[in-house]
Amino acid sequence: MDAERFKDLVITDIHTHGIKGLSTETSSPEELLEIAKVHFSLGTRNIILSIYPGPIEKMRTILHACKKAMEIQSKVSGSLDTARILGVHLEGPFLNKKKAGALDKRFFLSPNEKKLEELIDGFNDIVKMITLSPELNGAAALIRTIVKKGIIVGMGHSDATYTEAEEGYKNGAKYITHIFNAMRGIHHREVGIAGFGLLNEDIYVEAIGDLEHVDLNTLRLIFTLKKKNRIVLVSDSYSGTLCIDQKRKKGSKLKGGCYPLAFCLQRLFEKGFPEDDVIASVTKNPMEFLKSISL
Repeated sequence: MDAERFKDLVITDIHTHGIKGLSTETSSPEELLEIAKVHFSLGTRNIILSIYPGPIEKMRTILHACKKAMEIQSKVSGSLDTARILGVHLEGPFLNKKKAGALDKRFFLSPNEKKLEELIDGFNDIVKMITLSPELNGAAALIRTIVKKGIIVGMGHSDATYTEAEEGYKNGAKYITHIFNAMRGIHHREVGIAGFGLLNEDIYVEAIGDLEHVDLNTLRLIFTLKKKNRIVLVSDSYSGTLCIDQKRKKGSKLKGGCYPLAFCLQRLFEKGFPEDDVIASVTKNPMEFLKSISL
C-alpha cells in the first residue's frame, strides 16, 4: 500500500470487529486499544468498535472493556499514535436467524425492550449504533425506542422485503448494514431491503470495500445508483484480517473483511472508481452520518 498517498486523509471506519489477531470479543481494554493502534498504523484515524451477538452478560463485559478503553484514550493529551475510538456498534442481537451469515444465530433474540435495557444499561453513552432486522415481530417499536435513546439504528442480517425495510426507515432506522451481505437480495419481482437501500435517497448504506464481500460490478452499481453522500465504505475487519489469505473460494463463507480501509481505497482506485467519491465514503460521509449523535 502507498501509505504516503493516504497520510493526510482522516479515514473513519464505523464497522470493525478487530484486526491482525486482535478481536473485540475480549474483556481487555488493552487489547481494544491495540486494535486502535493497528488501525492507525494502517491509515485509519477513527473507529467504531463492533460487537458480535453473544450472551448478554458477555456482551456487557465487552461493553465495559470498550468504555474503559475510551476513558483511557480520553485522558491522553496531545496527538495520539492510535485511532480514536468513537464508540460501539452492536451488530445484534435482534437479528433474523435466516440471514445469520457468519454470526452465531444461537444468540439472536426477538426484539424486546426489556432485553435491550438489560444489554445497554449503563452504556448508553458509548453505544452509538445498533443493527437489527426490521421484519421481526416487535422490531418497529424497538427501533423507535432505540432512536429515542439517541442511538442510530441500522438494518441488516435481514430477510426484509422492500416494504418491511421502508417501515423500518419510517420508524427511524438510518442505514443499511453491509448492503447485500447477509440479507435478501434483489429479485425482479421483489427488490427487498438491498433494493430499498439503493432506491431511497436519504438512507445511508454501508458497503464492505474489499471487493471480496461485494463483487466489483455490484460495488459499481452502488456508486452509480446511490447518492454519493450516502455511501459509507467499511472494512468489517475481524481478528483474521491481514492474518490469512481470505481470497474468496467457491462455496466459502467469509467471516469478516479482508483489508483495512486504506487498502480498500487503493484497490478501488486501481479499478477506476472516482477518487473523490471513494475518499468521501471513508472520510466526510461517515462523520456526517455520525453527526446526529454526540461523539
